[in-house]
Amino acid sequence: MIDWLPELIVAIVATVIAITLHEAAHGYAALALGDDTAKRAGRLSLNPIRHVDRVGTIILPGILLITQLLTIGRVVAMFGWAKPVPVNPWRLRNPRFGMVLVAAAGPVMNFTLAWVAALLLHPLEAMAGSLPRDVVVMGVRFIALSIMANLLLGLFNLLPIPPLDGGRIAVGLLPRAIAEPLARVERFGVLLVMLMILLLPRLGPDYDLIGWLSGVVTGPAFQLVLWLAGHPV
Repeated sequence: MIDWLPELIVAIVATVIAITLHEAAHGYAALALGDDTAKRAGRLSLNPIRHVDRVGTIILPGILLITQLLTIGRVVAMFGWAKPVPVNPWRLRNPRFGMVLVAAAGPVMNFTLAWVAALLLHPLEAMAGSLPRDVVVMGVRFIALSIMANLLLGLFNLLPIPPLDGGRIAVGLLPRAIAEPLARVERFGVLLVMLMILLLPRLGPDYDLIGWLSGVVTGPAFQLVLWLAGHPV
């Protein structure tokens, strides 16, 4: 077996779970608040295939995976996104604040998944003596990558740039004089996100947003999640 194949598999599984449940959370939150658009579109599903975005779910994560495996031999950070779940704000009981809650549901799901993954370390540690070493190592790597993928996805999405969740939260909370111009940024949002991820790092390490999030922000957040799950840090 290729040395990095197990690492590739656990990284893919951890990332797919993080992305899929992030989008599903938006749909279920919208349904709870009165909008059944996602349900009628068949997007209230835990089937990853229904949420696949060609760029965000396949191409970008694939580039990150291959680059890290070929350069350092392991996966340090993963990032991606799924096809957005359709939401009709005007079907929500409170359109403006309802969109804030729907947008927040994705990052909240990711932070919850990170905490649940950290909790899984307890039974894994308890069974470590009776399991093959390779199984324990892969289990620890899956849990670590799950925590990292969920934290990175959740934190990145809180950036106040539409169509990221943080942008939609900001639009719902800021005064209308600021919220309306910010909302108009959404039409260029995907392009801005791609520039931040793929082009800005070429200007130097100071412009590497994903590197900054994974190294400076996600590191302390990782420790916090472990502490909240009852692990010594």
